[in-house]
Amino acid sequence: MSRAAPPHLAPARPSPPWAALGGYAATRIVGLAVLAVAAVATGEDGLHRLKGRWDAVWYTRIAEHGYGYQVTLPGGSVHADLAFFPLFPALERAVSTVLPVDAATAGLLVSWAASLAAAWGIYRVGAQVAGRRAGVVLAVLWGVYPTAFVQSMAYTETLFTALAAWSLLAVLRDRWILAGALSVLAGLTRPTAAALIAAIGITALVTVVRERRLRARVAVGTLLAPLGWLAYIVYVGIRQGGATAYFDVQAAWGNSIDGGVALARFIAGLPWPAALGLCLVLGLLGWLVVLCVRQRQPLPLLVYTVAVVVVSLVGAAYFGSRPRLMMPAFGLLLPPAAALARLRTRTVVPVLAVLALASAAYGAFTLLGSGPP
Repeated sequence: MSRAAPPHLAPARPSPPWAALGGYAATRIVGLAVLAVAAVATGEDGLHRLKGRWDAVWYTRIAEHGYGYQVTLPGGSVHADLAFFPLFPALERAVSTVLPVDAATAGLLVSWAASLAAAWGIYRVGAQVAGRRAGVVLAVLWGVYPTAFVQSMAYTETLFTALAAWSLLAVLRDRWILAGALSVLAGLTRPTAAALIAAIGITALVTVVRERRLRARVAVGTLLAPLGWLAYIVYVGIRQGGATAYFDVQAAWGNSIDGGVALARFIAGLPWPAALGLCLVLGLLGWLVVLCVRQRQPLPLLVYTVAVVVVSLVGAAYFGSRPRLMMPAFGLLLPPAAALARLRTRTVVPVLAVLALASAAYGAFTLLGSGPP
């Protein structure tokens, strides 16, 4: 007699996503509205800030001219466009070819469409794990994340999160080949795909041990998962003539893995009130991870979430970018989403509305300031 599947693997008819998509879209509309008002008040061009700042400029350049551009900074370090993975600029080029828009505007269209796909996938994962109401709240919470303004920019966070969420859902539904295929695309989007690859691989290993056999679709999905990420690493290696070329390019940007040394030095260099506040924030982050474990989140979601957090903290990247780098780890928001879902709607809606306004205000301040996100 076959054993019943765990609850997160049990077949379930998907619920309509309209509440989740509507709630999420409302958060982005609030963000854009606050940005528009702030831009008028300061005499800035809010739309340009969304599609033509920071990394968005690099993606647009790749879409228009391909790889090969680099700039040497006054200190001598070289920033090359090979640090950026190819799927997002490829979609920018495709959209700008089909529609009468430039590549920068196409980037916004891709990002905004992907944000809805991400919210839908996040909702589905949350509903699968903690129920439909928690799934709706989870999607909205992702939209009020402190650096959620990036979700409205021509950045890769929405595209990557969409691919990761649907890939994780595929694993939860035992659709391994689909999970692997989506992981291939995620691996062509961001280096953070290493977290998704780890989640699929570890879950596959546990599945094989539990079932005492290796099913063909599990093997195929697991073998597919890293191919996109590996393909780009190999491409850069061949182009630059070195096996570690991609990592050398990232190191030149200051993005090498140092085990958290840069983070520790950054904290040590802050005035003690700021250092204490940052330590409290990191403590809150650790507490959320503990809550994810206590919530007994499914293994693929838990591994993915923890891996994204770890990768974001152990690198030598600019500290201000770390909250953005952790944004795809939507599993961190599932414990508070489940808690909010147990409250009455008349309580939940004002809480989410206040968070949306706070996130929008922070986003406008950051976008119209010096940044970077």
